[in-house]
Amino acid sequence: MERLRDLDEAELLARVLPLYAAAVAPDDAALPVGPGDDAAVLATPSGTVVATTDGMVRGRDWRDDWSSPHDVGVKVSVQNLADVAAMGAVPTGLLVSLVADPDTPVDWVLGLAEGIAAVSRESGAPVVGGDLSSGPAGVVTVTLTALGDLRGRRPVRRSGARPGDVVAVCGTLGTSGGGLALYLAGRSSGGGEDADRLRAAHRAPRPPWEAGPVAAEAGAHALVDVSDGLVTDLGRVARASGVGIDLSGEALRTRFASGPLERCLGADEALRQVLGGGEEHSLVGCFPASVDLGALPGRPWVAVGRVGGTGPDGASVTVDGVVPDVRGWDHFAGA
Repeated sequence: MERLRDLDEAELLARVLPLYAAAVAPDDAALPVGPGDDAAVLATPSGTVVATTDGMVRGRDWRDDWSSPHDVGVKVSVQNLADVAAMGAVPTGLLVSLVADPDTPVDWVLGLAEGIAAVSRESGAPVVGGDLSSGPAGVVTVTLTALGDLRGRRPVRRSGARPGDVVAVCGTLGTSGGGLALYLAGRSSGGGEDADRLRAAHRAPRPPWEAGPVAAEAGAHALVDVSDGLVTDLGRVARASGVGIDLSGEALRTRFASGPLERCLGADEALRQVLGGGEEHSLVGCFPASVDLGALPGRPWVAVGRVGGTGPDGASVTVDGVVPDVRGWDHFAGA
């Protein structure tokens, strides 16, 4: 088996870069200088750049017995694209950094690049550069930076929600968390199509990043992606905006918890995953009540609640008026 220690950096790049180049071929005006120089040069049509970065660590953010390198490449890409989308921007470029034990198989790195390239191709955002570094024994860390363009629009921030807004979700809720729950329970295989769907959603989610600019164009006052759980991420919106957000338990149960989640995990755990499951990266927006959600193009938006004033608990998120007993993901809690 060929390993990274068997190649020098130039030889590895000679295998990886063509995978990225084949995914998206932007014109010279969009990417005057691509990978291979000291830095890339990327055009900014609107004069502003949206930038975000996120990383994944083997053993913390994925396990090799669950996830293929292609899965890891997809997951690290989409979680960044979702952040770009949550600002209302269109993705324009990706930067990839890899720190890996020299004993890492070359095929693993190529599989990672193929997963990133697949998302690059679908999103239209080329890989414009990155970095390679060796790491200690057993360590593999993948970090991706995504860039975006607002196309002349103002960024949609967490702080813009207003009383009277409709809270709506584009994408799924709880499926990634449900898949993780199956893996942690030792149910890494079997369980039929429903269980397969949940496990796949955890390994390689497909959030609706293209819906971010749609929401911005429609006048969304606030947007966020579900990284750490619906209640946790909407709580950030509530605090930044100084509002209260009340979610409809019925809407969440009928539109998101029922189906594969309920059949695999039961009704109570299904709803808990909808409220607290992370790594979904679906978009949640706060829209003026005048916006016709059903008329928005692309993947549908589902109304799940309302924005109101602050109550006894301050800027909080409630479900049918009650603060739910759920806890989203925290990178350092219990670490």
